[in-house]
Amino acid sequence: MKLSEVKNIKEVGNLELLATQVVEGFITGMHKSPFHGFSVEFAEHRLYNKGESTRHIDWKLYAKTDKLFVKRYEEETNLRCHLILDNSASMHYPKLETYTIDKLNKISFSVVAAAALLEILKRQRDAYGLSIYADKSEYYAPAKGSERHRRMLLTNLQKILNTTPKKKTATYSALHEIADKVHRRSMIFLFTDMFQSDKNEDELFEALRHLKYNKHEVIFFHTYDAKHELNFDFDNRPKRFIDVETGDTINLYADTVKENYKKAVDAYFNNLKMKCMQYKIDYVPVDINQGFDQVLTTYLVSRQRFL
Repeated sequence: MKLSEVKNIKEVGNLELLATQVVEGFITGMHKSPFHGFSVEFAEHRLYNKGESTRHIDWKLYAKTDKLFVKRYEEETNLRCHLILDNSASMHYPKLETYTIDKLNKISFSVVAAAALLEILKRQRDAYGLSIYADKSEYYAPAKGSERHRRMLLTNLQKILNTTPKKKTATYSALHEIADKVHRRSMIFLFTDMFQSDKNEDELFEALRHLKYNKHEVIFFHTYDAKHELNFDFDNRPKRFIDVETGDTINLYADTVKENYKKAVDAYFNNLKMKCMQYKIDYVPVDINQGFDQVLTTYLVSRQRFL
């Protein structure tokens, strides 16, 4: 079955199938490009370093490749990862009745990306946990590496797509709460659009900085619909725009505010990027219309640096 044939992502079986196909397609793409330093076997071996013990050299692999590799054991290769998803109303933009691989909004893109990360984490033998929040923490599971645990996380990801979204976002308090729960050094992936109305930017940045405690590696996937939310690409007919979190409305022609809107959003996004650089957080802008490769590539690059 091809990606385009997976029609109903709201079923957990289809979500798992889609995640597997996304990862397989990504790996195939790696093999066809000059993408060096990563293996399909995902860290089962590492190159032998001159001077170290020869005890764990894989001599069978040496016979095939004429290169010295050392077998890597679980305690060497495993790391702990934690995925955090914003499930607020703004993440459910644009509103969709059904989700397909060719038609995703911010929350369904984040769910599929998270499921794909779980698949690749499984192959890397890493441990994985999950947090979901909106106006408060909705779900938390600590990092484990079992198949049963992965399927439980997939089920909870799938539930997001079958429930009515919350109205408000409380990213600042949710991230503080999660940071207090994740004690052991981990790689943390955050999917959010960072849109909310009731807290100032300084409090949001302070919450991001809290995630850096305990030497966590934090990757912030700034998830947005570039066409509408960044470029304000709407036809110039009178429209009523509704804030999905406050219910506030405004009637206008898109062209009358497009230039000023884009300047304001560009400034906000650039400020996010600069603050992340200041706090040593990996900032990854993710346009939901551009596919999943950037998310998976960021994980592999970060993992190599983190170990």
